[in-house]
Amino acid sequence: MNGLHLIADLHDCRCPPGLLLDAPGLEAYCVDACQHHGLTVVGRLFHAFRDAQGQPAGVTGTVVLAESHLAIHTWPEIGAVTLDVYVCNFSGDNSNRAHALFDEVIGRFAPDFVEKKEVARGHLGSPLAD
Repeated sequence: MNGLHLIADLHDCRCPPGLLLDAPGLEAYCVDACQHHGLTVVGRLFHAFRDAQGQPAGVTGTVVLAESHLAIHTWPEIGAVTLDVYVCNFSGDNSNRAHALFDEVIGRFAPDFVEKKEVARGHLGSPLAD
């Protein structure tokens, strides 16, 4: 279970506003970015939300990786995105790939402010395991 979980909240994104509403475009971008960074895509699901009037209202999506996953959620009404990149490092260290993917996706949304967390996963007996 040795792994790395990278988490970010992106605020005041300066990307084209339509990007936060474009489920097919986000899916294609996320899949391509995962592959570009040497991660193995085994599945994907992206869903576009609609408000009560039927207008686009954000996207949630995940790319399932042999190494684990990328998950993304958009809030276009406030120009925000949450991003998770989780990789397992059981048979090889994927940490550099995860960091490169994480940084690329954050850059795509061009946020003015980013809150990041890095969590080591599955390290039994380490101080992080408590």
